[in-house]
Amino acid sequence: QTSLSIWGWGSLGLVLFLVTFGPFAIFYFAFYILCFVGGGFVVILLFGKSNSEKYLEQCEHSFLPCSSVGIPKCIEEMKREARPIKIDRRLTGANIIDEPLQQVIQFSLRDYVQYWYYTLSDDESFLLEIRQALQYALVQFSARSKETDWQPYFTTRLVDDFGTHLRVFRKAQQRIAEKGDQMKDQAEELVDTFFEVEVEMEKEVCRDLVCTSPKDEEGFLRDLCEVLLYILLPPGDFQNKIMRYFVREILSRGILLPLINQLSDPDYINQYVIWMIRDSNCNYEAFMNIIKLSDNIGELEAVKDKASEELQYLRSLDTAGDDINTIKNQINSLLYVIKVCDSRIQRLQSGKEIDTVKLAANFGKLCTVPLDHILVDNVALQFFMDYMQQTGGQAHLFFWMTVEGYRVTAQQQLEVLQSRQKDGKHQTNQTKGLLRAAAFGVYEQYLSEKASPRVNIDDNLVAKLAETLNHEDPTPEIFDDIQRKVYELMLRDERFYPSFKQNVLYVRMLAELDMLKDPSFRGSDDGEGESFNGSPTGSINLSLDDLSNVPSDETVQLHAYISDTGVCNDHGKTYALYAITVHRRNANSEEMWKTYRRYSDFHDFHMRITEQFENLANILKLPGKKTFNNMDREFLEKRKKDLNAYLQLLLNPEVMKASPALAHYVYDFLENKAYSKGKGDFARKMDTFVNPLRNSMRNVSNAVKSLPDSLAEGMTKMSDNMGKMSERLGQDIKQSFFKVPPLMQKTYSDPDHCRVAAPIDDNVDDNIPLRVMLLLMDEVFDLKERNQWLRRNIKNLLQQLIRATYGDTINRKIVEHVDWMTSPEQVADAVKRFRDAFWPNGILAETVPRRDKAIRMRTRVAGKTKLLEVMPDELKHIIGAETTRKGILRVFEMFQHSQLNKRMVYVFLERFLETLFPQNKFPELFNKLHSRSKQMQRYKQRLHSTQAPSLQKSLLVSHIRLLMHL
Repeated sequence: QTSLSIWGWGSLGLVLFLVTFGPFAIFYFAFYILCFVGGGFVVILLFGKSNSEKYLEQCEHSFLPCSSVGIPKCIEEMKREARPIKIDRRLTGANIIDEPLQQVIQFSLRDYVQYWYYTLSDDESFLLEIRQALQYALVQFSARSKETDWQPYFTTRLVDDFGTHLRVFRKAQQRIAEKGDQMKDQAEELVDTFFEVEVEMEKEVCRDLVCTSPKDEEGFLRDLCEVLLYILLPPGDFQNKIMRYFVREILSRGILLPLINQLSDPDYINQYVIWMIRDSNCNYEAFMNIIKLSDNIGELEAVKDKASEELQYLRSLDTAGDDINTIKNQINSLLYVIKVCDSRIQRLQSGKEIDTVKLAANFGKLCTVPLDHILVDNVALQFFMDYMQQTGGQAHLFFWMTVEGYRVTAQQQLEVLQSRQKDGKHQTNQTKGLLRAAAFGVYEQYLSEKASPRVNIDDNLVAKLAETLNHEDPTPEIFDDIQRKVYELMLRDERFYPSFKQNVLYVRMLAELDMLKDPSFRGSDDGEGESFNGSPTGSINLSLDDLSNVPSDETVQLHAYISDTGVCNDHGKTYALYAITVHRRNANSEEMWKTYRRYSDFHDFHMRITEQFENLANILKLPGKKTFNNMDREFLEKRKKDLNAYLQLLLNPEVMKASPALAHYVYDFLENKAYSKGKGDFARKMDTFVNPLRNSMRNVSNAVKSLPDSLAEGMTKMSDNMGKMSERLGQDIKQSFFKVPPLMQKTYSDPDHCRVAAPIDDNVDDNIPLRVMLLLMDEVFDLKERNQWLRRNIKNLLQQLIRATYGDTINRKIVEHVDWMTSPEQVADAVKRFRDAFWPNGILAETVPRRDKAIRMRTRVAGKTKLLEVMPDELKHIIGAETTRKGILRVFEMFQHSQLNKRMVYVFLERFLETLFPQNKFPELFNKLHSRSKQMQRYKQRLHSTQAPSLQKSLLVSHIRLLMHL
């Protein structure tokens, strides 16, 4: 009703207004209002103008109000001379570190700030404040470093991270191999697969963006530097955004980014590797192996081009006399290198890579390794053990090994017992009781009716053994008859050793023993038999790839004689050299070359073959040594005649036929190449001490590991009765006994992609050198994926080696070495190297131009050759030549990808900061900084998709249980 009355009265008023004044009254009213507003505006404008003019006349010499006093005071203070800022040049408390650090700060400000700042202002206070902030940060950093215990970082975390990086790379290579020929760009595919494996192993972090995207890498370094400045700078300086941004850019883009790029450059790493082992000479055989095994066409073409260039130079020389023979030999060697490169390039381009293992298995001229040699060689035994497990004959092999261990242990215990009886100590019944328990344990484990699997042997022998065990005291020889029968069974039965020689595992064993060599190799795909005078066309050290080139139906005849002798002077060392002329004939061709050997080479060769073939020791007699006047011409002629007689007897067809495997050693010795010696005289003399003890340890270890659990305590008690060395041996046996079952299966220790930071073994983590050596050998040579028996033997051997060389002091020596590495002198040296690398002679280093691709490829070949050459032969004897070669080349290949190298550098940097600032939660920070990773997002999606069905199933089960309960 109120709203109706308002509208009613309003309408009435409007009607009366229109009736009284007419319809145009509204326009008049609006015009009056407009004139009123316009007049008021004009009056205000005129009044304001006059007042403004008066005000400006009063303040014509000043742009600020005269009544204000604060700003004039600021202007007056700015006009005064700035007081100098005092900077304390002490940073770390050590003058030898502070001096180069001050120079680094000075050069950084000069080259990154001053060159543009002086174009804007001459005031140096800003530069001094930046310098003061940097010094304060360095002081805080130094204080944190002094409080940090660096020993776990260098001895544990650094090694773990490198091992994890190598494990990720190895698994990525395995996935690439499984994909076969489906990939287009192998390098790009390898990088993607690497980070895919990384996220599966790390679970919470992946560094693919930082390592593959320059923009993301710069952003990561900026964020990281800003966090460090927040920790190290005082709050007031950190809140100053301008100065903070300047310092951040200097650290991230001026120092860290160039340093990381240099450390992750494969060419820089290759040059550094060559520099580190610069004292070792490149071996021709290792170089040719690298060429023949290379799968990089760029490497082969670079070597071929360089060889062609050297060939043209040698052909342009005008020489005569003795030099012409030397140049001809060099030309022939270069032609051979070019031919091998062409052959390998053609095979890679055609894609005709063959399964060389299958080819070698069908190859008719493989070396024969006797069974008794296989049973005493660690490398060969692991392959035979794998084969026996495949055929179900592992019980026979383990019985033979257990009896060997029992015999050695029983002999040692009886010797200790006799020595104690002489001293008046009587423990006869206890020792015999333990021996009886051990013998019964062997019987129950392998020969009784309850044994599973049981050794199938003559029942009469088993019954006779049981009768002896029940009524007589056990002796070391109690199992000899049955062991001899088991050996004959493994040797004669077609299921075991005869079939093993036709199996692929036998070929792999020969490759590990470095015995895949053949004298009829030509080095060409067509087998034409072209040879060059003086070129090593004999038996190049073959990889499995080379077996495709070896004809199988040739009859080779070899003749050799010493044609000349002379005295050489090499770097002050004088020695006699014998020139051997070698003729080789076969059905299609005839070859001749000369090779040169010293007497020490003959001596080493003689020691090798007499160790391998004991019957030759009674046939071959090497001329004896002479200490004085051994360079006389008469003596050299006499020795030449004696060595010739030695060669002719060695090459006698009857001798060669009696020992078929001898031909491999003879061809290797007479080949035109630098002779690769085996063990030296001192090492051979030491072997006479070490080998019996090592065999005893190995046999005892094998025996105890193969015994049942009930016998372990008895064997452990027996070890308590031995001397100091026997006590240590017993501890090793006890440590390794409880970890594997008697019949060992081949196991794989990390199917779920775990990090290597987990404890790798019992009683290993406390021993720093053993832990580091075992971890690196596990990852480099892939020992965990192979037979665990070999890995245990290597671990025991490393333990014995460390105890024999350093004893219990080696941990202390390592801690002392870490302290030395972090000492002021070493830190100062590192800072000086950094300063000289970035500012040589005080001038900012220019960006080093990228070297030519051909030079980089040849550097890769040189680096691989150096690494392969520096590996000791003893390592090949322990884990096998092929495994050693693959492991070394895998490590080298890992460093040939800059993205992967960056990942390793960033991991080391992250662990360094986590160690330095343990209370600042850096792991969570790094997880957040890497959270935008594409691989991480894909992994979470896959994880969610795989967990969703199981989650739905669990919810459904819980609902059903709830309904049943209700």
